[in-house]
Amino acid sequence: MELSNIKKWVKPAIVALPSKRILLILLLGIIAFIWLATPLFNRFVYPLEYEEHIRNSAKYTGADPFLVMAVIRVETKFEPDKRSHVGAQGLMQLMPGTVEDAIERGYFSPSVRDYIEDPATNIQMGSWYIAALTREFEGNKVVVAAAYNAGPGNVKKWLKNGTWDGTRQNVDQIPFGETKQYVQRVTYYYEKYKQVYGEKF
Repeated sequence: MELSNIKKWVKPAIVALPSKRILLILLLGIIAFIWLATPLFNRFVYPLEYEEHIRNSAKYTGADPFLVMAVIRVETKFEPDKRSHVGAQGLMQLMPGTVEDAIERGYFSPSVRDYIEDPATNIQMGSWYIAALTREFEGNKVVVAAAYNAGPGNVKKWLKNGTWDGTRQNVDQIPFGETKQYVQRVTYYYEKYKQVYGEKF
């Protein structure tokens, strides 16, 4: 096609475009929409329920609230009625042994056994357990996530004999496939929940 013919088609298209002022207003409108819609979209993708229970339990126990959120998201997606085939219960999928440990070392009343599926009780005990693991593993949240899934005994053994160095970068060293995936998911959601809800906690 000759240059003159191209100009004949292009020029009317350019003339038909809105003015620079209108284009600028449209561009600013799109930017504003994205700025406002992104937080709403993020909160849709990373929903948060039982916010007050998580905040209060984290404050009382010293647990990282974003780690509590990430564990709940991975364990049950905030559905309190889930029960695993191995007997874990409630939002944070607490094992019977963890409940007994919390009663003994966390000074919870033995009556909590009857309320373990109650979200407030479950989050309180799960937060206590996360805080205890955090102290035990000197604040290493990646190791805490592994211990929450595989048990602190297994994780201590891996760290002691050099099977795993306790870092997120070398999570492939973890010998349990389920725990490897669990740590990857928890650490992913930890970052996302911290990013989306950081200003609220």
